[in-house]
Order: sequence, then structure tokens, then C-alpha cells
Amino acid sequence: MTIGLSARAATSCSAVCVIGLLTLAPVSAARPGGTPSTAHATASPGQQSSLHRPGTQVRPRPGAPKVPRDLSALSWVVADADSGDVLAAHDAHRRLPPASTLKTLFALAVLPSLPGGTRHTVRPEELAGVGAGSSLVGVKENRTYRVADLWRGVFLSSGNDAVHVLASLNGGWRTTAAQMQAKARALGALDTRVVSPDGYDAPGQVSSAYDLAVFGRAGLRNEEFARYCATAEARFPADGAAYPIRNTNRLLTGAQGVDRYPGLIGVKNGYTTNAGNTLIAAAKRNGRTLVVTVMNPQAGGGFTVYQEARSLLDWGFESAGRVDPVGSLLPPHSSPRPSPRAEAGAGAQGEPVPVAKKESSRPGWTVAGALVGVAGVGAGAVFMTLWRRGRRPTED
Repeated sequence: MTIGLSARAATSCSAVCVIGLLTLAPVSAARPGGTPSTAHATASPGQQSSLHRPGTQVRPRPGAPKVPRDLSALSWVVADADSGDVLAAHDAHRRLPPASTLKTLFALAVLPSLPGGTRHTVRPEELAGVGAGSSLVGVKENRTYRVADLWRGVFLSSGNDAVHVLASLNGGWRTTAAQMQAKARALGALDTRVVSPDGYDAPGQVSSAYDLAVFGRAGLRNEEFARYCATAEARFPADGAAYPIRNTNRLLTGAQGVDRYPGLIGVKNGYTTNAGNTLIAAAKRNGRTLVVTVMNPQAGGGFTVYQEARSLLDWGFESAGRVDPVGSLLPPHSSPRPSPRAEAGAGAQGEPVPVAKKESSRPGWTVAGALVGVAGVGAGAVFMTLWRRGRRPTED
């Protein structure tokens, strides 16, 4: 027996199949105003970045000021500390010794676990291993200090002795180095390799201008870190009267013939034989905060790092709205978040929060699922047609 479909039956089946397709197909979301949304992929900051290219990277708009030409640093970065946008950079990911600017990563990793009010009596073994020629704040064994005093010794005097004691309280030198490494990775700072948490020259220890800018930005979003790095002067406990200590960041203090930079709010300077002079500096002007990093200037003396940072800050403020970003300090899949001072109730770390947004919680249909659904509806229509015809006599 041959089974055939009449034209009417076939038409009915086709109509049902079309209805099934329309029913099962995903519904496009509409934007306000009735405009259908279109699928688009937003590249992560790293994908959009030109920061891995050699040389100077900048995307000026018409009328933008030119990047300073007299910069001799091997690597530098200028970034907006609020949005994380990198405005310009030179060899941003070049791996170089960081010197004491690495103490910013030390603080990011260790500050949360060591409350400033804690009191600690220094044991002799905690000061063992401080490198020869290290900068010191004057920590003495068998003397009791508040943790806050030790942190001021780190930020103001770049005291490697204070770092050693804090690292001991944090679980030890190797534990602290591992925590710092993990913190760098979590922030998207992939150029950094930590060997000596105090920034002392060590084989294989490197960072980059990009990573240091990441650390500086993250630190400014931590209220405790921001307070320490902005402190120009303090007093450090001693057997007799406490003695004064002064921040070695001369752009902050205006010491030794370096003019203080207006609006400077930190962050950290450094120097070692291998690293040369390094600097992370941040300043605020007209509600806008910039962070710059400068690594190992090749011209001039020891103060050139401050002069070049000054030029980059000036350029960055003058370039507001006149350049397009060349990259971002944010790790992939993150979004900028206001600093704790701008957002009440912000977390202690103030780091970018991963964003995973969905336009709708309703599940969508895949193409394969839709085809299966259509086939099912069509088969049902054929069955019903044949069933109805089967109830009437057929001709061979």
C-alpha cells in the first residue's frame, strides 16, 4: 500500500512546521526604543591592548599634546587610576628588576593579615638575612613595636628590616614570597617574579612598568595602604625618644632640591644597583587620579626618575579626554570600581570585581535543539494527517 499526501495535507504539515519553528526559535531581546539587540563580544583589556608592542604606544586624538620626548627610562606607563585605562606607555611589559617598588606588592599581600594595632617583640632571628647595604628604618631586636610602626618603616624609610619582621609575622620569607606571587597573578600582573619580598636584588627577580602600575592602582584603592604611602613624615620608636623618619619619595616631600608635585598622593620609590632608580607615583587633580611608573632612567643622576615622572604626570593631566586608551590595568573579565573614598562601603582590598552578567535568566535554544523541536512538530503533523486518512477508504 502506497501512502501519499494530498496537496492540502502537505500544506497543513508545512504550516504546522513553520509555526513550530517560530515557537521554538529564541526570542531576540529588544533594547529601549524598540531596537533589537545585536550580539557582540567585548574584548578583554588584554585583547584590546597594544602594550606588548615594543616602543612608545599612544593613541592621540586631534589636538592632543605630544608625549614628552626627553624620557630616558627603559620602561614607563601613564594610567588613569580610576578607570584603569593606560593612556600611554613605553615597553610596558619589559621585565626589569623592580627594587623597592616591589614593596607595594608586599603590602598588598600582607597588610590584610596584620592589623596595625598588634604589638610584637622582635626576635633576633627575624632580622637575620637582611641584605648588605639595605635601606633600614632602625628596627632593634628584643624591642616591642606596633605593626603600624613597622609599616611606616616600610613605606617611608623603605626599611628592609621592617619587611623581614613583618614577613616573619606573616608565616616566613618563602610563604610571603609565594603569597606575593599569587597576589600578582590575581591582579593580572604576569611579568612579576618574586624572589626577595623586600625588593632586594636577587637572581631572577623581575617586574615591569605595567605590573608596578597595577600594584600602585590596587594600593590606592586600599585605605590603609593609601594612608601609609601618602605619609610624608612620622616618628619611629626608639629606646629613648622616638626619632623622625621622612618619606624617601621626593615628589611627595619636596626634599633635596626636588620640587613637590602638586596633588601627589604616593606611592613608592626604589633603588638598587641592578634596578637603577624606579618609581611609582600617583597624583590627583580636578577629581582625576593618575598613576605613573618609571623604571631605570638612562640619563642624568639619581633624581631623573622624579623629573621624568613629573613630565608624565603633567602630560597625563593635560591629555584628559584627548587620547584613547592603549590598554588597561584591569585583569581580564573585570570592570573598574570606584575607590573606597568615592564609594561608601567598598571592600578593604578595593580590587576590581569580576563581572558575569546575563541579559536574561531564561535558557535559550541552541540551533540543534530548535531543529529537533521542528522535526518533532512536523512528525506529529504527518502522523495526525495519516491517522485521519487511515479512517477513510484508500485507493491502490
